Amino acid sequence: MTDHSLPFRDPQLPFARRTDDLLRRLTLDERIAMLHQFAPPVERLGLGAFRTGQEALHGVAWMGTATVFPQAVGLGATWNDELVRRIGEAVGNEVRAKRAEDDRVGLNVWAPTVNLLRHPLWGRSEEGYAEDPALTSAIAVAYTRGLRGDDPRYWRTAPVLKHWLAHNNETDRDTASSSVRPRVLHEYDLRAFRDAVRAGAVAGVMPAYNLVNGRPNHVSPLLDQQLRRWTEQSLVVCSDAGAPSNLVDSEHYFDTHEEATAAALKAGVDSFTDHGQDSAVMTGRIRDALAKGLIDESDIDTAVRRLLALRFSLGEFDPDLDPYAGAADFDTAEHRALAQEAAEQAVVLLKNDGLLPLAPEAGRTVAVVGLLADACKLDWYSGTLLHRSSPLDGLRERYGAENVVFAEGADRVRLKCADGWLQVPDADGEADTARGAEGALDPALLAGRTDLPPLTCGERATELALVDWGGGVLTLRTAEGRYLSVADDGYVRASADEPGGWVVQETFRLEAVEAVGGPKGLAGHDRGHRLLHVGTGGYVTVAADGVKVADAGERVSAALGTVFDVEVTERGEDAVARAAAAADTVIVVAGNDPHINGRETEDRATLDLPPQQERLWRAAHTANPRTVLVLTSAYPYAVTEAAATLPALLWTAHGGQAAGTALARVLAGDVSPAGRLPQTWYASDADLPDLLDYDIIGSRQTYLYFEGTPLYPFGHGLTYSDFTYSAPSAARERDVIRVSLTVTNTGAADADEVAQLYARAVEPADDLPLRKLIGHRRVHLAAGAGERLEFLVPVTELGHWDVAHGRWTVEPGLYELRAGASSADIRGTATVVVEGEPSGPRAVLERGIEAADYDEQRHTVIVDRSKTDGDAVSPAGECGELLFRRCDFGEGARAVTVSAAGQGSVMVTVEGRSVDLAVPGGEGPYDVRTHEAELTVRGVHDVRVALRGGVRLAHLAFVPGKESS
Repeated sequence: MTDHSLPFRDPQLPFARRTDDLLRRLTLDERIAMLHQFAPPVERLGLGAFRTGQEALHGVAWMGTATVFPQAVGLGATWNDELVRRIGEAVGNEVRAKRAEDDRVGLNVWAPTVNLLRHPLWGRSEEGYAEDPALTSAIAVAYTRGLRGDDPRYWRTAPVLKHWLAHNNETDRDTASSSVRPRVLHEYDLRAFRDAVRAGAVAGVMPAYNLVNGRPNHVSPLLDQQLRRWTEQSLVVCSDAGAPSNLVDSEHYFDTHEEATAAALKAGVDSFTDHGQDSAVMTGRIRDALAKGLIDESDIDTAVRRLLALRFSLGEFDPDLDPYAGAADFDTAEHRALAQEAAEQAVVLLKNDGLLPLAPEAGRTVAVVGLLADACKLDWYSGTLLHRSSPLDGLRERYGAENVVFAEGADRVRLKCADGWLQVPDADGEADTARGAEGALDPALLAGRTDLPPLTCGERATELALVDWGGGVLTLRTAEGRYLSVADDGYVRASADEPGGWVVQETFRLEAVEAVGGPKGLAGHDRGHRLLHVGTGGYVTVAADGVKVADAGERVSAALGTVFDVEVTERGEDAVARAAAAADTVIVVAGNDPHINGRETEDRATLDLPPQQERLWRAAHTANPRTVLVLTSAYPYAVTEAAATLPALLWTAHGGQAAGTALARVLAGDVSPAGRLPQTWYASDADLPDLLDYDIIGSRQTYLYFEGTPLYPFGHGLTYSDFTYSAPSAARERDVIRVSLTVTNTGAADADEVAQLYARAVEPADDLPLRKLIGHRRVHLAAGAGERLEFLVPVTELGHWDVAHGRWTVEPGLYELRAGASSADIRGTATVVVEGEPSGPRAVLERGIEAADYDEQRHTVIVDRSKTDGDAVSPAGECGELLFRRCDFGEGARAVTVSAAGQGSVMVTVEGRSVDLAVPGGEGPYDVRTHEAELTVRGVHDVRVALRGGVRLAHLAFVPGKESS
């Protein structure tokens, strides 16, 4: 029975006192148990079970039906902070509503993802908001404020930001290290987290799987040195799933799990997400670490105190006072309208030669074609749809079903083997039992089913729709809409409504083999094909008891796979051309399936649109020049030829439950599009750096530094109206700059405009950004109306991280403030003078030089100086180079000292004088030792350092002493 007289139950006491009281009442075993994601109840004190982690990226995920909003990158494309705040509020309310029905739903939500969209080939681009830290911060602050709620004491939900830190690759994501120089760290990656934490609506962060500068994020000293110094509020750090074990199993950073667990706990991880709901493994490791003296009880208490503080803030112990504890609703009329509003605002009009808007009128017919024309795609972090609106649905509703012609454009194929034709047996009505209220097959019921009969080969052929999603990865689907899938028993069945799951079981590859006779096959080749199942790596084989994939031990042998002839009964481009020729205007809907070729665990290989989809828009345009291309995707494409050829292009992220309705309203002109690109759209793969190159300054990445000509620039987006900007005015007011301008709608249509404000130093030094977003505002203006906009810009926004002095610096000088409709469409400028003392050269005699504080580098990588703290620099190959500009040696130095580990050499060159210091190696990579050589120099000079071999340079120091004559 709960004792309500205990101090921790007293709502009149501050949370801190109540937390301390409850903490001291818990036994050691009870405290250790709380460190796992699934904390058990403490019945003697009346505490219920608690779990950290509820996915809520763009709606409640993984817990059944919920309102599905546009993907996060689509929310970023709205550039509308207030809209996103309302979405956060709606999602938070639905979390509460689901919690009232199902205690498995947690109130600690793992959202939003604030990793910056640095590289467009990153598989998880759909989860972030933008490539820019300021825009990402603004959207993240808005979403977390909505999730958190406005009550000063209690939280609606407790948001955790993902994924700390510098995480933009799925390739080798648990073993790859992001080399992040201090400027990039402070100006770019930390910024995305910092503003949201300082805004007070964030409950914590989740470290990423990767390493940063050679050290796993789950033992990052930055959790203490940065994150927890940004706020006095208690923050919880929740590990990513399985990451604590990765410290030993894949990263081999520690020898034992006890060492790894202790290091993570001491670094600041509070909640361990590992081994699913089985907490015994992790709690056992914590007990063993305690027994071995690797941690003490105070380390455990620190983490438990943070977790208890989180639970108090969520009202767990004050249900009668918690303003969010009452029954809430989901799928309300307001939430449905909000989902549609968000989908409409996320649409970006990339190009329009006057074809749009396409208002419905008598006799007008519209062909909607393409592989996503009748699709409403979900991603890994979506909830289950209560409502579905594909482009075809939306266009039929808006233009009238009788005026809409449809052709998907999938190739229609039949597969033949020596035993006959591949066929899908009748399911005896079982598929119908899995249909939901609106007739859609429930993927939770169909995917992985083993009660349906497997495919066979016989006299009757089943025609299948073949879609090539790029890179040779394809899906096969029956006329009834059921995808071929492989269940745990290895048999192939038509049993999935959509591709999905952690390991997608609905994707295949066709591998050509030598001719086996028979009709011409795919692409006209007289060759057979083996069918490889991507999910298992096994080849599809026809056996007496049905079609299956090879067993695990046989998957490497292609000879075990059945050889099929692929007979194409209709090519998709032919169907598209017929539909296009029969219509007034064609809407081609292309893009990606969020579970295929770019998602969590898988990066993209190219910016190119898949060849099958290229053929479709070309066939449509040949048949009908009035062709619009709509790209519905989680990331950018390099559609250079389409942009040059077609009269109109649009892009939208997968827009959730109202995507089709929203698109139709934009096409028809009911809504003027005003979404803006949250990422640079590059013209080709040649514009991209290596995926693992995190030095955005040195490799000139993102709109901040890119010196080429993009296909579409950051912030780009057109409308159906015209807007003029007055000349902006700028005035310094102590620590802020007030920028004012008027935006006027000079067109005939009511529309939104997104005014954007950028800054740049007129005489930039030290590789400052070419342009930098410092403000944005989305406003709705009636035709002919204008509005005066003001931006209050902190002067610090003009600054950068000064590696020479280890601080944030705003250099004095002239700065240009540029207002416009995109980063490239500038309509007016103002200038402001910032006064003050310049930072000056490096005082190397007093401070020395940290190796990672370079100004330029070639062929180097930043590594960990020790397992707990510090950076060093090592050659990425045989030799690497560092440049340190403007080093002040004052009256003179007589020697240089290098602190380094590893084995190799360090050559230091100043004013044409070089010394080469051998580093003979010590007792491992962290055995940093000092080596000194004579080097006489005075005055201010650049310092160049060449690194060879396996050396790990940590620090340079210079011994004072006048230069000899």
